[in-house]
Formats: sequence, structure tokens, C-alpha cells
Amino acid sequence: MSEAALPPNQVWGKKFVIYAALGVPHVDPQQWKLNIDGLVNNPLEYTYDQLVSRPHNSLVRSFHCVTRWSIKNVTWEGPLIKELLAPAGVSPDASWLMFHCVDGYTAPVPLEDALKEDSILAFKLNAKPLSAEQGFPARPFAPGLYAWKSAKWVNRMELLPEYRDGYWETYGYHERADVWEEERFKGHKGTPVKRRAFGTA
Repeated sequence: MSEAALPPNQVWGKKFVIYAALGVPHVDPQQWKLNIDGLVNNPLEYTYDQLVSRPHNSLVRSFHCVTRWSIKNVTWEGPLIKELLAPAGVSPDASWLMFHCVDGYTAPVPLEDALKEDSILAFKLNAKPLSAEQGFPARPFAPGLYAWKSAKWVNRMELLPEYRDGYWETYGYHERADVWEEERFKGHKGTPVKRRAFGTA
């Protein structure tokens, strides 16, 4: 799929619209930790300094909000999610990844989407550290999913055996949120989510 392509029923916007369902927290990076737990053999904790010093990728991918606006060719920078998860030893029983955030927000993502080669934990946006409004110190980003899955101010990644509602999913938003299948709300008959073994995405 061309990066210049626009998913169904989206329009290109010129700038981000900032949403904060639970308010904008201001996070001290020296106090912040990212925990990885749930169905793993070795629970992990990363500090902000550890995160930004890890090998990371710079990817140009567009951003698609479920409210139908998109921003073309955004530059995201950070480590691949699958490389952060690998040292934890993810259980073969894990099929979903729940993002937990400083403000209490949560967002579930199919593990197969989180493990893709362009799914990252971003700490920079367009070559600048994330602002507080954009999710500083870090937020996940999976290009093929609507933006509410890109949970701002993330501080925990929990591996789950099965789907569990997050914040917006309790209001009827779709479990997976694939932008090309236009999975905006629950009940949409898109491509079924398939389980995929860790490390093969």
C-alpha cells in the first residue's frame, strides 16, 4: 500500500488535532518507567534514558484519526515494539498487547500488529521530542491502526491471552481498528484477527 494512499473515508489535514480524553499529564522523564509484564517470562522495566539510548528507527508513516482526518508522511522515531518485547520472553499464549498510560487511559492492540516492522514506541515526532500534548515521554504507533490505539503517555505494556476492552472500546470503538478495513466501531465485519507466534510478524 502506497504511503501516499489515503484510507477509505479519510481526508488529509494540515496539522494535528490534539485530544486528551483524561487531560494532559506532565511527566518527569527522570521518574517515568515503562513496564512490560503479563504473559512474559521476564518482566522488564525501562527508564527514559534507557529507552532513548537503545537502537531506534526513524520511519515516515501517515497518521489516521478515527474522526476522519489524516496527516501525511509524519516522521516517527523510536525503538521497534517487538525489540522492546523480545528480552521479556513473550509467552506463546499471548495474543493481545494492552497499553496502559500515566493518565489511566488504556488501548488494546492485536499482538500481530504490535510486532510489525513499522510498529514503534515513538519518543520523537518530526525530529523533535514529543510534546506533553503529543504524549511525552513515549507513545506506541502502529501505522495500520486508527490513532486512538497510539496511546499517549504510555507507561506499561501488558501481554494478554485474549482481548480486553480499553478506554474507547468500552464506548463501542472497534477491537482492532484497521484503517484500511475501516474498523471504526464494533460489529464491523473486517478481516478476522489471526494469532501469530512472537517474532514472526
